Amino acid sequence: MEVKAAMSQNMAYRDGGVGVAVVTLDGELEEKLLLHDDGAPPPPVRRHERAAPQKYQRDDRRHRRPTEGGGDDVDDYRERFVRAYDRLRDELVSDDACELTDDAKRWLAQMIDYNVPGGKLNRGLSVIDSYLLLKEGREVTEDEFFLACVLGWCVEWVGLRGINDGILLKCHITRLIKKYFREKPCYIDLNELWNEIALQTSLGQMLDLISIHNGADNLAKYNIKGYRRIVKYKTSYYSFYLPVACALLLSGAKLENFSGLRDILVEMGIYFQAQDDYLDCFADPNTIGKIGTDIEDHKCSWLIVQALGHADRNQIEVLHNYYGKKDSSSVSKVKSTYTALDLKDIFSEFEDRAFKHLVTSIEAQQDRAVQEILKSFLKKIYRRKK
Repeated sequence: MEVKAAMSQNMAYRDGGVGVAVVTLDGELEEKLLLHDDGAPPPPVRRHERAAPQKYQRDDRRHRRPTEGGGDDVDDYRERFVRAYDRLRDELVSDDACELTDDAKRWLAQMIDYNVPGGKLNRGLSVIDSYLLLKEGREVTEDEFFLACVLGWCVEWVGLRGINDGILLKCHITRLIKKYFREKPCYIDLNELWNEIALQTSLGQMLDLISIHNGADNLAKYNIKGYRRIVKYKTSYYSFYLPVACALLLSGAKLENFSGLRDILVEMGIYFQAQDDYLDCFADPNTIGKIGTDIEDHKCSWLIVQALGHADRNQIEVLHNYYGKKDSSSVSKVKSTYTALDLKDIFSEFEDRAFKHLVTSIEAQQDRAVQEILKSFLKKIYRRKK
């Protein structure tokens, strides 16, 4: 079945659950992704757990594909990624593009450490994991592994503390790609990909900011179409499509030969962001590591869109009066409305439909390695709790 055909047959879940029957997950689909196994990847390296910066030391070991469910190989490539990150940071701090003072070098090193590693390490590892899957069947050299690390290091550059920091990191991406890929056949394609994703992510951020302004004026302007547009550009492209696209280019593939791949990863990103919105409201802050503020920040979230689509006149009035207010009493009224509307159940139904739709689309991909990459991504996020 063609990917587009598979997607058209499964479009029903896109309306966010309005008027769609509950779909029960097929055991066969869960079996395909091995979602019930006991293995789990090791927790991400947190900033406060990282050792002091050290110079990268190459070794002669060959990288082996990590075994299913974790183990020494997974720990190995995670550690090697962190070493590669340290090397790249040190290179940028000592770059002769500018005569930096010691204070400036310290600021630059601290800024890079603050914004790049930590929980965002997983996006970098996605580049490496995808590349290794594409190269399955032969040994991957240390140089190839390091190049995948370069692309993985560049993956996270949004959500920064300051405008100038963001500009610096964006410039660093271009500089690293030029340094390590200028002589490679994929250089032009990599540059074009990064420029395209940078533009799309920036425009997605703009759409989000505009929607918050418009929603504050009139909450009724929030709808599922607008929500999907924001998430597609703000989250999906750089979080899901970019790591896979980088790995494909690095392995020598042409992106145009993978019909439907971008659409699948965009849908996966939208599903992921809907999870984030749900967890922001309903998850234990101790589990997710933060206190959700989407209600206070007047975000165009999956929950408020669903609430507006299911609420009666009195409930809509409550949402209009209290959504976006900073005080705890207003937040409680909004959450109580969410509970009264059974948004937990609606989200569970949405998650089942999204999962089934994604598995169907993934199974339509002709390349087995790409199927495995997509399944590994979906397995990591399905029914996540943080």
